[in-house]
Amino acid sequence: MTQRVSTAHLIANLQDSRNRTLELVHDLDDQQIMGPKIRTVNPLKWEIAHTAHFYEFFILRQLYGYDSVIGERADQLYDSINIHHDVRWDLPLPNREDTLAYMQAVLDRLVERLDGDMASEQDSFIYQFGIFHEDMHTEAFLWARQNLAYATPGLAIAADVSTERSAGRHPGLASVPGGRFRLGAEKTAPFMFDNEKWAHEVLIAPFEISKAAVTNAEFQAFVDDGGYGNESFWDQDGAAWRREAEAQHPVYWQPDGPGNWLVRRFDRTFPLPPHEAVIHVNWHEAKAYCNWAGMRLPSEAEWEVAALGETGADGQLAAGKRRYPWGDAAPDANHANLNGRGLGPVDVGALPAGDSAFGCRQMLGNVWEWTADTFQPFDGFSADAYKEYSAMLFGDTKVMRGGAWTTRGRMIHGTYRNFFGPERRDVFVGFRTCKK
Repeated sequence: MTQRVSTAHLIANLQDSRNRTLELVHDLDDQQIMGPKIRTVNPLKWEIAHTAHFYEFFILRQLYGYDSVIGERADQLYDSINIHHDVRWDLPLPNREDTLAYMQAVLDRLVERLDGDMASEQDSFIYQFGIFHEDMHTEAFLWARQNLAYATPGLAIAADVSTERSAGRHPGLASVPGGRFRLGAEKTAPFMFDNEKWAHEVLIAPFEISKAAVTNAEFQAFVDDGGYGNESFWDQDGAAWRREAEAQHPVYWQPDGPGNWLVRRFDRTFPLPPHEAVIHVNWHEAKAYCNWAGMRLPSEAEWEVAALGETGADGQLAAGKRRYPWGDAAPDANHANLNGRGLGPVDVGALPAGDSAFGCRQMLGNVWEWTADTFQPFDGFSADAYKEYSAMLFGDTKVMRGGAWTTRGRMIHGTYRNFFGPERRDVFVGFRTCKK
């Protein structure tokens, strides 16, 4: 059951998510808002309207019988399942003014139909799903701006995080006991996505996991040691990707003389911050680093245990688990680098208030983290209203956990499962390691 929330909460979050969308495109000219045709981003003028179409299709039309604001054109232009990625630049998209008008009209209808103080259980789920869907796309807008070297976005939430950017390292391994653990979301969770269903018991062997994500300095040692050219660190798929991509270092790094590196973030290039979590590395790169370092990636279950588990009185894993690494309180700026406020990752030593019970830091926020596992359904999986959300990607993608600095705090929680192809380096992902 989804926990019922107030209509005021839904309306505030609808508007907040839309404001973030507008913040990320308002400064782009007509050429930038379309952008070049590349595989890993959408034309932003198409994508912002797609978020409105999602609300309109799944809430207003399917559940409540509304007609589309713009008629049958809506599905012909903005249906992401039936419109192939490569043709989205060639569609007869409305101009910017009409695009924004369509988005506003859908938002107005969503707000107008909410009634009373408390939303129904159905509205509480589907409205939040729509809001979180737009939140996922605002994260995609950020990686599009990064990919295309657009200007650093001006976000109203942006804050001075210089203290977090001078926090330094957080070295060492955390020891996690073995025992029985319930992986996934319980039926009592206030909100969950379909791929989190349902919590089920797994047996965990004791393991050690790094207290922090791998840093730029640590990954630089792998690069400087010739790690990209050493075939012994790469499996067959990773070696094939590396050759095809001609990869010699993380995608946004730039050499700056012997032993020195620069990194590009949006339109700015600066010296590589040594103690920030390495970001924009794909699963193949993460696995190769682990092989070089004599470590391994954590399994998805190990990651969730390290983030949410606790030690019981018998020294084994306790029966329960936390909703967030630090407890059950919703994330704020003391716990995690989320919501875009830092406009980038921070040092891995920052934000000790967000530590898990085992002393693992930043397991929510800062950078997404690769796990070893291929994305698969849990036993008993059933799709929610958006049937393509998870099912289309089972078996073809790798599990990422934890959220990044770009992720909205309202949607992230400890059992949230993200998933991308192992070749993707544009998303805001790093990793931590386990001892072999």
